[in-house]
Amino acid sequence: MGMISEFKEFIARGNVVDLAVGVVIGAAFGKIVTALVDGIVMPVIGYLSGGISVTDWKYVLKPSQLDAAGKEVAAEVAVKYGMFLQTAIDFVLIAFVIFIVLKGYNKLRKPADAAPAATPEDVLLLREIRDSLKK
Repeated sequence: MGMISEFKEFIARGNVVDLAVGVVIGAAFGKIVTALVDGIVMPVIGYLSGGISVTDWKYVLKPSQLDAAGKEVAAEVAVKYGMFLQTAIDFVLIAFVIFIVLKGYNKLRKPADAAPAATPEDVLLLREIRDSLKK
């Protein structure tokens, strides 16, 4: 079997197509949640923190150095934890919404009541023997 025919067989599987659709929808969903966080959640947090944007939060290890003319000679060295915080909030919101969606999906997709399992033949035979001995 050639590589091209193996590739065609691989692509034709339903799982690959389902995975591709999931990735595309996930990327679009990620953009929606990022817009929610950037446009609604973070401005509220920034307002509560005194008007400073969360992405600007940082811990300066070494301030920038300026020369006499006011030009920057050495760049500032800082730990920018605000960007990390914003990304972490994005992640938590995406995970929470996916959890809620899957929880609703699983409720809608309740498994059908399983039919009682058929009694094995040996058990039926033993019951018949028991009943005949009782007589």
